[in-house]
Amino acid sequence: QVQLVEPGGGLVQAGGSLRLSCAASGRTFSSYAMGWFRRAPGKEREVVAGISRSGGTYYADSVEGRFTVSRDNAKNTAYLQMNSLKPEDTAVYYCAAVESRSTRVVVTTAGYDYWGQGTQVTVSS
Repeated sequence: QVQLVEPGGGLVQAGGSLRLSCAASGRTFSSYAMGWFRRAPGKEREVVAGISRSGGTYYADSVEGRFTVSRDNAKNTAYLQMNSLKPEDTAVYYCAAVESRSTRVVVTTAGYDYWGQGTQVTVSS
């Protein structure tokens, strides 16, 4: 069983930056694919970014060029650096993990086994 803890989040003005982190329990973090999702009010959960066990990345079109996903296997932690934030980025953000033998990035909610509790990000205009 993997537990994911997401400190971070908060309120920021449009154009500002935030960094989310996702700390995972366990000793095999390097074998996990990690993902970031978000759910805005009245909308479905959507993928934001993902990073494979080998460091390959994926970004949704809406965040490409503004967000950066990364991982530090020594710290069992994944990160989502969010720059040039917009009001439409306001949502609850979730990290997710799945043990993977593949080097592919996982981009669907169904592809993940473990989820963080979510953290609120609010971008004011």
